[in-house]
Amino acid sequence: MQSGQANEIDFIEELKLRRWARENYVPHTQRNETWHPIIHDEMGRKDHEHRPESRRATP
Repeated sequence: MQSGQANEIDFIEELKLRRWARENYVPHTQRNETWHPIIHDEMGRKDHEHRPESRRATP
C-alpha cells in the first residue's frame, strides 16, 4: 500500500477494497496488520455475519 493511507479514498476505491476483502477473506489471526483499515473493517463484518446461529436471539 502507498504511504498516506489515512488520506481519503474515493467511493469506487473503497468498494474495490471491500470486494477484495470478501474474496480474500482470512481468519482474524492470519490478517496482515499492514492491510488498509477498510479491508480489516470488511473482514470484521464478514466475521459477524458468520457467527453461529446459536448466538442469535430466537423468537
